[in-house]
Order: sequence, then structure tokens, then C-alpha cells
Amino acid sequence: MAALCEAFTLCGLGPSGGVGLGSGLLALEPGADPDHVLLTDRGRTATLFKVSDQKPLGCWSVKHGQIITCPVVCNFETREYIAVHDNKVLRIWKDEDVNLDKTFKATLSAEVYRIHSLPHAEPLVLFKGGGVRTLDVLLEAPQQEIENVISDEVIKWSEAFLEGQQPVLIFVTEKDGDFYVYVQKLKMRSLHKYKLEQQESSNPLSFTAYIKKQIITLLCLYSNDSVYKVLIPLQQNSEEEEQTLSKSLLLNLSISGSVLKGTSFVVLDKDHVAVLGSLAASGEESKECLTIWNTKFQTLQASKELPLGTSGQLWCYGEKFFFTHGKVLTVVIYKCETSSLAAAFSDFNLSSFVNWDTLGDEELPVSFQSQQSITLKSDSRMMLRSQKSAVANVQPGTSTIGRLLLSIKDAPTDAIEDELGRLFSKAQTPDFQATIGCVISALINRCKTDPTFYPRNFLVQMIQKRELSYSLCPDLMAVALEKKDVHLLQICLQRFPDIPEEITYACLKVFLSISDDYLERTDVNLESVISYIDIEPNNKEVKTEVVENGFNTELEEDGCGVTGMKENNTMDSVKFCPVGPHKAALLNAVLHSAYSETYLLPHLKDLPAQQAVLFLRYLHYLYVKCSEKINTTLPGVLSPTINQIMDWMCLLLDAHFTVMVMLPEAKGLLSSMHKFVRAQVRFYSELNKIEGSLQELQRLKFQNNCQAYSIEVLELI
Repeated sequence: MAALCEAFTLCGLGPSGGVGLGSGLLALEPGADPDHVLLTDRGRTATLFKVSDQKPLGCWSVKHGQIITCPVVCNFETREYIAVHDNKVLRIWKDEDVNLDKTFKATLSAEVYRIHSLPHAEPLVLFKGGGVRTLDVLLEAPQQEIENVISDEVIKWSEAFLEGQQPVLIFVTEKDGDFYVYVQKLKMRSLHKYKLEQQESSNPLSFTAYIKKQIITLLCLYSNDSVYKVLIPLQQNSEEEEQTLSKSLLLNLSISGSVLKGTSFVVLDKDHVAVLGSLAASGEESKECLTIWNTKFQTLQASKELPLGTSGQLWCYGEKFFFTHGKVLTVVIYKCETSSLAAAFSDFNLSSFVNWDTLGDEELPVSFQSQQSITLKSDSRMMLRSQKSAVANVQPGTSTIGRLLLSIKDAPTDAIEDELGRLFSKAQTPDFQATIGCVISALINRCKTDPTFYPRNFLVQMIQKRELSYSLCPDLMAVALEKKDVHLLQICLQRFPDIPEEITYACLKVFLSISDDYLERTDVNLESVISYIDIEPNNKEVKTEVVENGFNTELEEDGCGVTGMKENNTMDSVKFCPVGPHKAALLNAVLHSAYSETYLLPHLKDLPAQQAVLFLRYLHYLYVKCSEKINTTLPGVLSPTINQIMDWMCLLLDAHFTVMVMLPEAKGLLSSMHKFVRAQVRFYSELNKIEGSLQELQRLKFQNNCQAYSIEVLELI
């Protein structure tokens, strides 16, 4: 199963000063860190971006009159950047370098087509004539003669791989409508040339490839809206003459009368490719879109319409797509799971699916084990049965799983746990997911009918050890809420990626309503709080009671009486956590859960006022704790982030704004939060001023590079 997830803008590309200055992108390459990418425009500039922060970390430009002709790449071993401008001039620099004109420069004897950087290997330089050199060999003698491997051919695409410790380079050339494939192994100095089998009335538009077990798989996107596969073995006899590579059809880019006119594509895994192009149906206007296709089952898995248009370029690094959309560079996060029939038809709500190629008879889910259970019909509309139907159709004696599902209905708890232990003691495989879903559903159904039955230990063990989801066992958390099993709820909140907002709110309400004394007797994971929480001695929950007949001996400057006393008490309470460590750990699990503000906000409005105030106190405490450190990160495992704390604080205030303003016990808290946030704003404002001053000093330093001795006085205003 494949899906397109969150999308965001990395940078602008228009003439207003964004990357590219309106001339478009030459290429996008990975940086030294997994979260970094290098953008090279069709002009003079290369920019390093941190994707998660959506901000540039460095920008370098060649002089006016010069043009970058080869995409900038990063040498992963030295963390240096390599570029070629004006076809022959090689530049190498580091992060701290500002002026490219003062960095390393070497003029080469031949024009460069592309530089390929590989992890744990020296970068490869491919020349337009087909010659290849490693960077270290080239730098020893930049003016060395480069041989012409190709004659009257033009390189259209190239890629490099590591097979073991050996770098392998593959590139495709074109001459008079014929396409040729070259494979070169650098260490063995072997070069093989192949001719690509011609396709009648269509030509290849884009190429991509991957290598596995000494075989290069070359994928070609053709103008007839199809993707073809070509297999090239690395082990070849050097005496063999030029061979013609035959290709096989991998994928037709059409579905339900719509045809995708692809412009570029990338491989995601052995069963999925992503294609960028225009999707058109008969009689309808074509629409540009990003699509993910399952090549094993010839199905369209996901699609995202791009109404502002694209440049036709597509890159993929670290489970993220990069492409231009209008005048911006857009990033789309995707996910791909193991290909299976259930995933291809997208109608079986499981987080992992059955692999038909690897299952034995004993491992098949109940609905697919034998002709006694169900007969598969050759109907293209046939979908997989649901878990409920699967359980209902089990016949006694059909399989181990079938017998187990039947025994769950009335067998003693000890016998069921023994049988479950034997079943799941086998080696873990992805194919067990469907079985686990059926088993958990059967257990929950018995819990509903038999109040004394509750195999808590097994449920906890399955959630901790298996990659499950809420959709796989939707009634599990409802039963845990009914029994107030806070430990099981905590694990579900931490591990389930698809919990509905209604269930998240129900967990929050239960956690806030249970007393700390009760929670101390329960099993709760405290890893997320043990490193930073401070509990007030002999006082597990902070209370705001009026003392000394309603007056405080130390009043605020701007008030007296009850209000001033409550503000002082609130400020003191910030030093200590308003809840115990067990409740804090449970609330942290809620803060980590995924949610949509639109669906969560209506439920939060139903939270009782006293619980809302207590939750806000805890969020305030966390916010203050985060602000104590420069990196604003709490220690511990699965501790809430500053963004999660702020988002929940804003949500809670939006849901209970009127209540918070009217409640006397909340006034002091709101006043304290207001003062703290205002102080934070002033602090960061001053930091911004200092940053601006330092940047101005740096600019003056480069402008006034005095060669003679001088004394300068700089005044910061």
C-alpha cells in the first residue's frame, strides 16, 4: 500500500529573489546530512536547504558571466561541495566558504556531463565524451587527456551505484533515434555497450535504475504511456560484441479510461514507482498530477493533483518527493508498504498485508485457507473479506488459527493464553498482521460479552511487539477505556498512528479524572517524565486555596486581595508539576498522539472546567521547563516537544476561552502565562537585534578588508 501524506513548500522559485531566479532548477541532490538537499539552478546559484526547517543553510554563486553547467553534489566522505561551471571549470568548497571565487579551482581538459557522489566511495566524474574518472585521480592531473568513448552520441541520462565495494556507472546515449546503454565498472576498467531494443512509434522520455544481486534493472518511461523493464547482468564476457537489450512491459499508465502522460518517474521499491505527468480522460481537460503506481498489480495507488503546473522534474530522497509546483519547490512525504493483493485494491483496513508468495497453508488468514472455507472466483470486482466475515466462516478443524478463533469464544482464560503463546512464539513475519487482527477482534468480542474475561497481558504484549493500528482492532481502546486500563491506553496512544480524535479526547478525560493516589498503584511507563519532572513535597496536586482570610501577606504591585494571592500561588506552582509523575506520563502520551484540530476542538469543549484548568497548568509547567534550556527540548524518551505543548495550549484556550476568563482559579494562571510569554517575546526580540547586529558586523568585515593596521570603533545601537 502506498499513500501521499503531508505536503509543504521548501522555497520560492520566482524572480522575487527565490532560488532559481525564475530560470528553473538544474537538479536537486542529497546533502551530507539526511535532512539536507542541494538545489542547483539553471544559472549561477547553488543553495543548501534543511528540509524539516524549510530554510536555507548556505548559498553560493559563481561570478556574473559564468554559468553552472553541472549539478552541485556533496562529497559524503569529506563533506565538501563539488560543482562545474562553464563545462570545464571544477570548483570545490566547504560550508564555511563564502566567496566561490576564492575556493579551489581546476580547469579540466574535457567538458563534464555529470558528477556522481556515492557514500563510502570517491565521486565519479562523467565527461560528455563518455570518459570516466574518480575525483582523486582527476585532481592529480586536471589537464590529463580524457578519452572519447562515444562517437556522435549524446548522453541523455546517467546513474552510479556501489555493488559491494565496486563503483558501477551506467549511462544512456542517443544517436539518430537509436538509444545505447553503457555499463562501466571502474576498478575492473571494463566497459560494455548495449543497444536498446527499439519501440515502434514511441521513444524513451525518462530513465531510472537500481542494482541488486549483480543485475542492473533499467526502467524506461516511453512516450506511449508505458514503463518498460530492461535487465542488464554485470557479469559479461569482454569479448562479446554489442548486444541488443530486450525489454518487457512493466506498467501501463492508464486506469478507467484515463491515461497518464508521464514526464519523469522514480523507483520507490521493487513494486512501486512514482510518475509525474498529465492525467487525461476522454473529453476532459488534462490535469498535472503526482501518482504512485503498483507495478505488481498494475494499479494506481495514490494521486495528487497539481493545478499550478510543474516543470516535469521529479526527485525522491528520504521518503520525500521534490518537484516544482507553480513558482515554488514543493515537498510531499509519502509512505510505501509491502506490496500485496489487499494493498493493491486498498479495501482491507490493515496496516500490513498478506504476501501470497510466501505464505504456507498454516499461515494463511482464515478466509483464504482452503476450498472448505471459501472459493476464490475470477471476478475482477472481488475484494478481500473483512475480519468479521473471516471469523464467521471458519469451520472446525480447518487450521490452527481457525481452532483458536473458535476456542476464544468459550475456552478458559489459561487455555487461551497458552494457545496464543504457542501461536505467536513463531518467527515474526509481516504476514502475521492479518492473523493478529482476527485474534484481537475475537478477544475483544468476548470481553464485551464476558465481563470477567480480559487477557490484558497478551494485549499489552501484542501492541508492544507488533506494528498494529487502531483500524486493525478498533474496539480495543474502547474496552480499555471502559476498564480504565491506563497502561494499555498509554501504549496505544504511543504506537497507534490513526486514533480518532474522539478516542484521544476520551483518554485525556479519563487520565485527568483519575487521582494520583490510584495511579501510583498502576503500571505506567515513566520514561517520558522521569528526567525532568519536579513534584512538590507532601503535595501531589497543586491547589489554589485562599489562605489567611482571603489575603496574602506578599501582594503583587498591580493588585491585592484574592487575585494577587492567586497569582503568587500560581507563580510558585510553576516550580513544581501540578500532577504526579504517573498522570504526567499519561498526559504526555496524549500530547504525542496525532490529531486534526478541526475534529479535536469540538470534543475539547466538553472537557469539565476543573480538568481543563489542571491540564492547562500542566502544559504551562512543561512550557516553562522547555524554556529553561537553550535547545527547548525536554530530556527523556517520548517527551513532548515545544511545538506539541504550544499547539495543545492554544487548542485548550480556544475551546475554553470564556470559561478560563470567568473562573477565579484560572485568572492567576492566565496572568502568569501572559507575563511569561511576554517576557519570552522580549527575550527573543533582543536576540533578533543581536543577530542583526552580528550580521551587519560580518558584512562590514567583508566590505572593509583593510590590509594596513587600523583601529576601528563599532557602536551597537
